[in-house]
Amino acid sequence: MIIKSFEFEKIKSKNYKSILLYGVNQGLKDKIIKSTILKDFSGEVLKYDETEAIEKSEIILESFLNGSLFDKQKIILISRCSNKIYSFIEKFLGKEISQATLVLNSENLDKKSKLRALYEKSKDLVCIPFYEDNQQSLGIFANKYLQNKNIKLSREILNLIIERSQGDRGNLKNELQKIENLSLSKKNISNKDIIKITNLAENYTVFELVDNYLAKNQKKVSNIINENNFENDDSIIILRALLSRSKRLLKLKNMQNVNKSIDDTIAVCKPPIFWKEKDIVKQQMSNWSEDEVKKKIFEISNLEILIKKNSSSINLVSDFISNY
Repeated sequence: MIIKSFEFEKIKSKNYKSILLYGVNQGLKDKIIKSTILKDFSGEVLKYDETEAIEKSEIILESFLNGSLFDKQKIILISRCSNKIYSFIEKFLGKEISQATLVLNSENLDKKSKLRALYEKSKDLVCIPFYEDNQQSLGIFANKYLQNKNIKLSREILNLIIERSQGDRGNLKNELQKIENLSLSKKNISNKDIIKITNLAENYTVFELVDNYLAKNQKKVSNIINENNFENDDSIIILRALLSRSKRLLKLKNMQNVNKSIDDTIAVCKPPIFWKEKDIVKQQMSNWSEDEVKKKIFEISNLEILIKKNSSSINLVSDFISNY
């Protein structure tokens, strides 16, 4: 059964055996888990990631089957879930386990996902998609938060903070909490104070610059360059990061020749690609051919030699990254 994220109160009206939360909006998922699923729950909460749950599946299931009628209710939270957890779910649902609710936290699942299909079609299971917040929903969330705390911000600053949240209200809440803490000791908060405590200009790291460059997000790359005061000493760091990411991209393109599917290639990559990176890595794999990546690696290596001899090295790096 599918429930929209804004209808999450429906979870309380029925004791579902298992709940699947999937999507990119981790901030909203965390809120639902804390404010709805775990709220007023007095039992035991067991937390696993997918790999651990699969490895310990028999032990976990046996512990419930051997339990007594007087055991406390349990909630099992499994994070970073993918289709690999499917066999564990089948075993859990196939056994008479009445004292536990299984909650799965997954990133994006496509329409062909077996896991997603299982939860969408069953009346005894619930599936909640969490899509990226838009400017409007984040604005409503931020305004409500600030009104409750009696804090006033200019529209310009508020829009800037919302933009930096990258579509995740969890990120936005973190920045709003910093502002709230400052307001406890300072009544009149200036725009300069806000920019300082939220580190708006510093939120873009070298790897964000590199990842967006390889994803060919030219507007984002331009914003990062313009809003950061990169110096000549940063040149080598940027190039080394770019070389490292480019070599990883080449490795993925080579693997894709065998696996064909981008999702399958990313799933078997070693070392694993962190879930927050997967969307931008998919963009990178889609936007470059294997030969183009090889050529780019060659250009980066040549540029590294050049900047070591140049006093205005950051200008050379900025020009390189600003142009494809």
